[in-house]
Amino acid sequence: MNAFRTRVAEICGTLPGAEVSDPWGGGHEVWKVGEKMFAGIGAVTMGVSVKTPDVETAALLIDAGVGSKAPYMHKSWILLPEETDAGELRHRILASYDLIRAKLPAKVRKALPEREGQS
Repeated sequence: MNAFRTRVAEICGTLPGAEVSDPWGGGHEVWKVGEKMFAGIGAVTMGVSVKTPDVETAALLIDAGVGSKAPYMHKSWILLPEETDAGELRHRILASYDLIRAKLPAKVRKALPEREGQS
């Protein structure tokens, strides 16, 4: 595992209910909560794809140079490059997790422990 994948795993692996898989084979790492993806690393393009609240937010982050369009993903997802600052990387992964978790069915959400730092 390279250093970037390790950084992502260290963040994602601490989140309640987070699981990693390689659904398409070939070295993809997809992090999910409640069977819904919140972060993904491709087999070839290095960086991590994360969800933003909407297309406008993604466009603003892309324009600001935070990330780029996430390949094969909806326009509300961005790709954070390997050189993303540690604080920014953590913030964007946690925000993506929280967005996905909030949309899970109530029964699934209630079965998950609260995320540290959340009320």
